[in-house]
Amino acid sequence: MSSLPGRVGEAIRRTWWRAADQGAEVDGLAPHAAELFSTSQLEEHARALAARHRLESKRAGLADGLLPRLAANAAALEEAHAFITRVASNGTRITPAAEWFIDNYHIIEEQIRTARRHLPRAYNRELPRLANALAGGVPRVYDIVLELISHSEGRVDVEGLRAFVTSYQTVTPLRLGELWAIPIMLRLALIESLRRVVAAVTAGRSDRQSAKYWVERMIATAADAPSRVVSVLAEMIDASPPLTNSFVAEFSTRLQGKGAALMFPITWLEQRLSERGQTIEHIFQVVSQGQAEHQVAIGNNIGSLRLLGATDWRSFVEGVSVVDATLRSDPAGVYALMDFTTRDQYRRAVEEIAKCSPASEDEVARTAVRLATEAGGAHVGQFLLDAGRSQLERAVSARR
Repeated sequence: MSSLPGRVGEAIRRTWWRAADQGAEVDGLAPHAAELFSTSQLEEHARALAARHRLESKRAGLADGLLPRLAANAAALEEAHAFITRVASNGTRITPAAEWFIDNYHIIEEQIRTARRHLPRAYNRELPRLANALAGGVPRVYDIVLELISHSEGRVDVEGLRAFVTSYQTVTPLRLGELWAIPIMLRLALIESLRRVVAAVTAGRSDRQSAKYWVERMIATAADAPSRVVSVLAEMIDASPPLTNSFVAEFSTRLQGKGAALMFPITWLEQRLSERGQTIEHIFQVVSQGQAEHQVAIGNNIGSLRLLGATDWRSFVEGVSVVDATLRSDPAGVYALMDFTTRDQYRRAVEEIAKCSPASEDEVARTAVRLATEAGGAHVGQFLLDAGRSQLERAVSARR
């Protein structure tokens, strides 16, 4: 480094150590992605999540926070689509992850429209909110599905979702309104997950474009005045492009084999990587692995969005509902033989009473079963929809 002019050498050292202090970027999944869990680990995580969650005592409109979040995610995805499409139309090769995103963008647009249609401003104002989430006041069910998605690389299947929700409810039962909100919350969470992954893809593309610009400047300078290549390098350092893995990979690839005048920038880069215990070969491996992870994550998220429309959510909600399981112990044995619409009417009755009572929905359902049992094996519907309802309301201290 002593052979460099003072200003150039100092600029290089200053920029390098500033980048090192901030932490080097790795082209992997988006920052919010988490460790990939097995099924048993997901179930254990669901129980731990339930034990950690604390609810806010106040009730207020919750959709107000989710709608701006959806709008921001939609705008970011639209911008990324325009950017990648523009790059591809110029003949520049794009990564497989970017191709996946472009080819399936119509599905993402459709899901965003569906989310907007199913999330009016007054949507489920009674959804419980978290008091101890990073973003305070988010619906508990939204945080639950975000956790599932982040620990499964965006891959959601019905059985895995059922196992996760069931495990959560072994600690804390969810309300019926939360169970019915799972499809829309999944859609919102998957759109947000896609935004994070696509942001990593486009960030890498921007860094590669930046590297291309500087290399082309160096090549043009080397053709006319080889001794001035170091001045271009100094300009690059003053401009402070982020020394990401994408930038390093593109920068070194384009400079390889371009002549002796351009060996100095490569030598400088190798020295900088050596100081942080890395090599150009290692960077290439990391970038390649990151691109593969991006492709998997985008494919998983899009596949999960497709799954939402093909799932029988009525069957899913009944299968995981604690209230439904309790009502099936109806001493008259009638509830389980009813059709879905009638059973849902009974569950809504439980939900209505619980809203006016300090008792939980499951406590209301268990009380109805107990009263029916004490009445000589009467049908539980007598206390939910018939003459015994006032008795049930008194038993759970419901306010009219």
